[in-house]
Amino acid sequence: MAETRDNVLMDGAAIDRALNRITHEILERHADLGELALVGIRSRGVPLADRLRRRIAAAEQREVPVGILDITLYRDDLTTIGPHAVLKETRISFPIDGRRIILVDDVLYTGRTIRAALDGVIDFGRPRSIQLAVLIDRGHRELPIHADYVGRAVATRPEEMIAVRLQEIDGRDEVILQKRAMHVARPEKKTRVAPARPAGRSAARRAAWPAR
Repeated sequence: MAETRDNVLMDGAAIDRALNRITHEILERHADLGELALVGIRSRGVPLADRLRRRIAAAEQREVPVGILDITLYRDDLTTIGPHAVLKETRISFPIDGRRIILVDDVLYTGRTIRAALDGVIDFGRPRSIQLAVLIDRGHRELPIHADYVGRAVATRPEEMIAVRLQEIDGRDEVILQKRAMHVARPEKKTRVAPARPAGRSAARRAAWPAR
């Protein structure tokens, strides 16, 4: 039996600082905001993208368009979830062609979500470039994908979980590392069974001979 123990990695203030740093890094790399657009990956990438938009607007007095992307139809495990897949709205109301797109998500893990997101964006057009901004990079990549902007890198084990909670969805801001504490049951006492006596060599040889 297992129970989950939580460790708070980031509170609301730490999340704000991380997003402020990501905003400054984006502005340093993108002098021409006219080509820039943010696309939030559902679910928690959407409010994160909007927070980055507001910070960019406050710093530069200029709005950057923001889109919403649902990756359900692009998942590589769609055939296994089948009718249980829940489709949500994708809303990209600006032209993708020639844009410098920044995908925004909460946690980067295996990279499969981002691979699906790349397919989704390219279905809308041919962007000039695509970058990735994530609040948490927890490692354990299965695909050659990296983040260009990272709020915090966290070393995790595969059996651990990262839970990002945001005010817009969860009512509070925090990042939690969830560890599973395993309780190992005491093994039952086994009854010893005496092994059978091996057959003699001559009997073993006769068993191996082909029937005549």
